[in-house]
Amino acid sequence: TTWPWVMRRSTTVPATVEIVDIAGIVKGASKGEGLGNQFLQHIRETDAIVHLVRCFVNDDIVHVDGPVDPERDIEVINTELILADLQSIEKRAEREKRAAKTGDKDAKKNSEILDALQAHMNTGKPARSLKLDPKDAEILPSLFLISAKPVLYVANISSKPEDKAYAEKVRAVAEKENALFMILDGQMESEISQLAEADRKEFLEAMGLEEPGLARFIRSAYELLGLCTYYTAGVKETRAWTIHKGMKAPQAAGVIHTDFERGFICAETYQSDELVRLGSEQKIKEAGLMRQEGKEYVVQPGDVMTFRFNV
Repeated sequence: TTWPWVMRRSTTVPATVEIVDIAGIVKGASKGEGLGNQFLQHIRETDAIVHLVRCFVNDDIVHVDGPVDPERDIEVINTELILADLQSIEKRAEREKRAAKTGDKDAKKNSEILDALQAHMNTGKPARSLKLDPKDAEILPSLFLISAKPVLYVANISSKPEDKAYAEKVRAVAEKENALFMILDGQMESEISQLAEADRKEFLEAMGLEEPGLARFIRSAYELLGLCTYYTAGVKETRAWTIHKGMKAPQAAGVIHTDFERGFICAETYQSDELVRLGSEQKIKEAGLMRQEGKEYVVQPGDVMTFRFNV
């Protein structure tokens, strides 16, 4: 079956990503059946959704709906989310139409956008697949639409070659919705997680893999949430910090401490790849690769940064 995960960023610790496994999805959630409103409300509070879709046949693991059919499983989940969203849109549309009758130009425009959303979603398509003008898309956050959230589809396969056909069906759905997609062998990942570090490396090499699927999943999750990582390196510790892509140096410094942002002077930085290549910060300086950046510098993934500040 399809197991959706929902991803939520912490409001206090930007480096935290919470993954909640919700296994109780049933048909009729939009009508209050099963988990009903409890489930839907939980989904509304998240930043992204991950669909782990069954793409393997195993007679020992019974599928609740019979034969393996990833397209059907995805449709069940998406239908409930779309129906819940349509209810929200209808309530908002009524208010906007009443306001439009009084001559409110913004309400008239909003009403047109909502009509377009309704028409699109009534065909069974999620809100995220509707291409809106950037200006028109500004209404979306206020609607709290579940089907507008970014999605990562994860095809859970086994080692059987025939499972790839199921995975390709999931890929096609993701492409149609403009969502992210990846393949994961859940059974293999379970086996890898139980191995010692040395044995894990040997196992991956034997399977022709460079890294576990979990590492690929983490990178995909970062991409889904628009996140990246930069580093701070000191005598006592080296740490990774998670920020939003496009964040400037002072705001990135503020993730560590608000004083760093308030009293920001400059940032000394270089790329972590250069540290791996050259072996030390001193050699990076000698090669002229250490840069000094100001308040307008956009932090790049993999930057190693030292912040200068004065409060």
